[in-house]
Amino acid sequence: MSQFHTQRPRWAPAPDKDQVEHATIEVPRDYADPEGGRITLALSRRRATDPSRRRGVLLAVNGGPGGDWGRGRDLPDAFAGTPVAEVYDLIGFDPRGTGASTPLYAEVSVPAQQFDSRPPDSAFAGLADDMRRREEACARGGGELRPHISTPNTARDMDVIRAVLGEERISFVGYAYGAYVGAVYGSLFPTGLDRLVLDSCVGPHWTWREQFLQQGDAVQRNVDLWAGWAGARHGRFGIGSTADQVLTTVEEAVAGLEGLPEDAVRLRTLFDGAVGNRAADRGLWAELAVLVAGVGAAAREGDTAACRGLLAEQGTWRPADSEGDLRIGVLEAITLEHAWPSDLEVYYQDMREFRKRFPYGFGVLRASPWVGAFRAFESPEPPVELTRDGYPTGLIVQADGDPMDHYDGGVAMAGLLGHHLLTVEDSGEHEVYVLGGNPHVDEVVHAYLADGVLPPARSGCPGRTPRPAIPADT
Repeated sequence: MSQFHTQRPRWAPAPDKDQVEHATIEVPRDYADPEGGRITLALSRRRATDPSRRRGVLLAVNGGPGGDWGRGRDLPDAFAGTPVAEVYDLIGFDPRGTGASTPLYAEVSVPAQQFDSRPPDSAFAGLADDMRRREEACARGGGELRPHISTPNTARDMDVIRAVLGEERISFVGYAYGAYVGAVYGSLFPTGLDRLVLDSCVGPHWTWREQFLQQGDAVQRNVDLWAGWAGARHGRFGIGSTADQVLTTVEEAVAGLEGLPEDAVRLRTLFDGAVGNRAADRGLWAELAVLVAGVGAAAREGDTAACRGLLAEQGTWRPADSEGDLRIGVLEAITLEHAWPSDLEVYYQDMREFRKRFPYGFGVLRASPWVGAFRAFESPEPPVELTRDGYPTGLIVQADGDPMDHYDGGVAMAGLLGHHLLTVEDSGEHEVYVLGGNPHVDEVVHAYLADGVLPPARSGCPGRTPRPAIPADT
């Protein structure tokens, strides 16, 4: 491995970006065979603005898995102008398979089944077939590289980056999936880690399927809180005076949409998405209550055009999944690190349950068949056992209403690794520190990363957006 650790990257000014440099390095495609094929990692750097106080490098990895459209190399831009930019060289990189690093491609496989938030049993086989074809398309596009796109290998790439930068230790911020990468890095390379922030964690013992399933409950928690809030303001919104009555009104609107002569499935799907997604943002609670009342009234009147207008801003899924001939296939490859049931009836039973319990925010799709049911390869190694033995106590940031990474996952990660936990209270935020614009979180985490001041072992701070200042009924 010495040939990789002794590389000296050639930094060059980044196009159209002041104070940013780009470079590339090589890493093994397969760390079990370092003399075999190589792949390229694309790096970025912003040097510390106060060299007299420089304490090292700060590396960051964001979510996905898949880097959220290859944003990794741009992450240092988010930290520019903050206290951490004064004392760290900010290092970004596109993880293997993403962005300007060696890409992992998948052929685009356009789903044949209609996107439906509450698919009937008759649609289950079609949804499974879409995923079978998706996995086949991933296998065709990914080739020999695909089995080597993994969390442990990304962590190993990070240690090569540490070595080529000439650093004994790195500090790290990981968001969502990137938080898992950070926990794996600390487990594999504890002597290489200094200060650590894990923001929006997955559960340390959950499989990827369990992580997906947990999202249904996470979304519903926000919906239930919103329904209670709206019910306490029946005089303002008129959609019920208790949480149960509000949710009954929501379901009456759903039934009305299903009874429209056209666009019924699409409009109901958009509405389910709006209820789940907007309930996460406390600042949108009044808007959501007005939407429920408006959609319900328009649906009762059979006014399809009015329903379309009310739901026009609500999206369904990432459009890039059905555009072009190739796309990045890292998400699918990473999720194959864990075992998946091959019996489709396991998924179908969960879908029936989720259709009843978690219909909002596309909860049913978290339970539906995934490419793992049809996997084209077995992971070359088991998941890393997460431990903390040899690096300092870090900080976990977790919103109690995070709809993507369940709050319980952050609590479990803090307990397992002995890190301090900062709870973002009454909040549906996700990827909070710096990226979310929450000044309360930023102040605490800046103090830790820049000055080494950890908050208490269990502490809290407000969410970015408070609930609307509308008094409850008297």
